[in-house]
Amino acid sequence: MEEELAKAFRNYSWEIRRAHPYNEEKGHGFIDYQHIGIKIFRDIDKTRPLVVAESVWQYSHHVLAGLISHEGPILVIANWDGTYPGLVGALNLTGSLTKAGVNYSFLWSKDFTDPFFTAKLKEWLETGKVTHDFSHVNRFDPTNLQGNDVMVAEKLATRMKDDKVVMGVFDEGCMGMYNAIVPDDLIQSLGIYKERLSQSTLYANMLTVTDAEANAVLDWLLQKGMNFVWGNDPANELTRTQTLEQCKMYIAAVRLANEFGCDTIGIQYQQGLKELTAASDLAEGLLNNTDRPPVFDTKGNELYPNVALPHFNEVDECAGIDGYVTYHLWRELGLDGDNTLHDLRYGETFSIDGKDEFVWVFLISGAAPASHFKGGYAGADSMRQPPMFFGKGGGTLRGVSRPGKIVWSRVYVENNELWCDIGTGRCVELPAADVDRLWKLTDPQWPVMHGVLDGVSRDQMMAKHKANHIQVVYVDGDFDVRKAAEIKAATFVSLGINVNFCGI
Repeated sequence: MEEELAKAFRNYSWEIRRAHPYNEEKGHGFIDYQHIGIKIFRDIDKTRPLVVAESVWQYSHHVLAGLISHEGPILVIANWDGTYPGLVGALNLTGSLTKAGVNYSFLWSKDFTDPFFTAKLKEWLETGKVTHDFSHVNRFDPTNLQGNDVMVAEKLATRMKDDKVVMGVFDEGCMGMYNAIVPDDLIQSLGIYKERLSQSTLYANMLTVTDAEANAVLDWLLQKGMNFVWGNDPANELTRTQTLEQCKMYIAAVRLANEFGCDTIGIQYQQGLKELTAASDLAEGLLNNTDRPPVFDTKGNELYPNVALPHFNEVDECAGIDGYVTYHLWRELGLDGDNTLHDLRYGETFSIDGKDEFVWVFLISGAAPASHFKGGYAGADSMRQPPMFFGKGGGTLRGVSRPGKIVWSRVYVENNELWCDIGTGRCVELPAADVDRLWKLTDPQWPVMHGVLDGVSRDQMMAKHKANHIQVVYVDGDFDVRKAAEIKAATFVSLGINVNFCGI
């Protein structure tokens, strides 16, 4: 990527200079800690034009301190690659810069030679800014809704503010996602209050769960037809022991949520917990499914019966707000409220029903409910997370999302206010060979949704979206998808969130 960018800049008689050297001892040239990033920025002229080149997922806070104090033009550039997802890392960074109030420009490309990229790069080199097409974005006007739709939206917003909502946060600030932390004053204005919990408490409670209780959860899943890809090598394969450990985490999470009166929870996992126990992903997916294995307290009382306990993956509090509102609003509308976040991981153009459509590969390691998959639990697998990142193993809740109408959204912080971009779309069914190819290109262990967004192009989405995460929920049956999205938008407006309707 660095070599290709150098060629692109030379075409306009500019030279790029690496701001930090390749580290021979570590064997890489990445900025791998916050303090390393701070030291590197000390030697950078604050007034110079600066390029942040993203070719992998990264921890945004490693460079955020330096970017916040930089005075010259900033250009974030992402590659377009499923295996090395710089676009995911860049979307997180730009969302973080937006929250921090830092001016920046943003570009992306597969090979840095296409007309879109080269024209926009020329613009930045000449002006220090890049302009994008935001014609798909319109401020939502709630006055278009009438009657019962308005009442449903206002009723949920009023209940949240009057009755209050408890958000359980198992360690805040996962993987440097500054954009995923909502300041207390903003979230409290919605009637949501954080209960700051520790992942060490979650692990301690896992140790109190019996083998019989964990086996009961596993038996429930096996009876539903779920497939576990077990092997005998715990270092490289998923084992039954790892799965049972994940079942204990699921039980412990529900019990702790009940103890602290939580209405929604988020587990960080990536830092700390991954050194102790198997991955949290199976537990996360189960929590987001209304039909899930029952969990009982020590007196035999079922906890949260017949409902999901909405879980926000990677403790993304913006997704937590969205997930809670969506789940309960959809139930008021008589719809299935099971929802999840995904990464905007990759995408390609396909011919869908004779028309060229840009199809996003929405992918996430955890949190996707089985109700989203073709076949439900019977269409779900659990495969071991990659050993490089998940030394203690554990499997995902993996499946291919079923075709259907969806509402997508993202809550984010800008100018110290809460905003939400929302739109409609559909999950499409791709040929099996393409599904397999895209999985192998990205992460074949993870649940996937192939999404088409109504009236929003790839470049419009990249330019406007303020996170690597996107929230999705199905609108099943005859219920109009646009109407569902508008009622959700009206609910956010009633809560005091600014809303943009994006697309058609």
